Amino acid sequence: MARALQDNRGYEEQEIVVERPDGSRRTALAYANPIHDDRGTVTGAVNVLVDISDRKRMEDALRESDRRKSEFLALLAHELRNPLAPLRNGLHVLRLARNCGCPGQTEAEEARAMMERQLGHMVRLIDDLLDLSRITNGKIELRKERIDLAAAVQDALETSRPLIEASGHELTIALPSQPVFVDADRTRLAQVFANLLNNSSKYTEPGGHIWLTVERQGSDAVVTVRDNGVGIAADTLPTVFDMFTQLDRSPGRSQGGLGVGLSLVRGLVEMHGGRVEAHSAGPGNGSEFVVRLSVVLSPVRGPQHQGGEGDGTHSCSRRRVLVVDDNQDAAISLGLMLKILGHDTRTAFDGLEALDTAAAFRPDVVLLDIGLPRLNGYDTCRRLRQQPWGEGMVLIALTGWGQEKDKRKSKEAGFNFHMVKPVDPAALEKLLAGLLLTPA
Repeated sequence: MARALQDNRGYEEQEIVVERPDGSRRTALAYANPIHDDRGTVTGAVNVLVDISDRKRMEDALRESDRRKSEFLALLAHELRNPLAPLRNGLHVLRLARNCGCPGQTEAEEARAMMERQLGHMVRLIDDLLDLSRITNGKIELRKERIDLAAAVQDALETSRPLIEASGHELTIALPSQPVFVDADRTRLAQVFANLLNNSSKYTEPGGHIWLTVERQGSDAVVTVRDNGVGIAADTLPTVFDMFTQLDRSPGRSQGGLGVGLSLVRGLVEMHGGRVEAHSAGPGNGSEFVVRLSVVLSPVRGPQHQGGEGDGTHSCSRRRVLVVDDNQDAAISLGLMLKILGHDTRTAFDGLEALDTAAAFRPDVVLLDIGLPRLNGYDTCRRLRQQPWGEGMVLIALTGWGQEKDKRKSKEAGFNFHMVKPVDPAALEKLLAGLLLTPA
């Protein structure tokens, strides 16, 4: 206002910070304009302040979110590229072992095992992204049953123990003497605990210590995962469960993963009606994650995970199997694998070719891609079902889409089963073995 009076001109949209008597600060846009009488003499000025503090906070939050998303996309590209180099090297090793005339059996086996590990890593990355998307959009459906919490913990340990042992960590487990029952989706709960254990393993120096404790506290079942690792800074704790947040982005600390594991943990725990907390005394002082769920008082018999014979692969009788995929390498390699397992296989690369091949081959089982040229998988399935010889055929959808709406759509088209690419060979073999119970 002083400048407007002195210079006899207006000042528009000057951003200023106003400090209040209580010490708090607000950001405002200031407008100052002189007032003139009929002779043009300055007689005063008008000063208008528009409080834009809330808008500034939103803009800052959007910029921070955009920055984190950019970092996440760069990290995603990096993490997806990482397995590609050993996969390519492994393929070259296999080619050399075949072409050089030397046995190379040991090298070929090492290459195969490495490629299998790296492929599994890529699948887990993609599964994490899909799960996070499903949780965010409310697409995950829990299959709850009354379980002993220790069962889900044991499942998680089976998943995480290889990473923990590879890092040379000491793992201390404390389970209650009596069962603690909860109503939960055992698979999803095991995913929660495995993510927490993996997180502790990644952010603890080799040879560190991880503690896993399960106990009952009143009406709560409490699972605690604690470590003596790098710890969490105080300013990071409030956002540690947010999407696109990583605990430590320094190159020396990179241990793989997309930084979405803790977001998955919070989403799944909250879907179970529970809560999860993070605690740390700061960098270098380790971390503690505490999951709280409601206890149910008495066990109710429900569907349980079966062990024993159901855990391994199954040998099944010879089947006629038609593999249909427009990715010819995918179709041929899957057909080759099934042939080695003892099945009679054929391949087709589009929907119309699949119909012609099926009419001549009369397969027991069709592994059918959805995104096919000339005739998509849904319409191909419907046409197969219209044939007298296709009514009892087992049709398995193969697709990169695995949400509930996708499974519902494939079921409506006439598919018996829905499998998400890349198909786990053991799961496919187990499914084919199970078909022995129901004539195809």
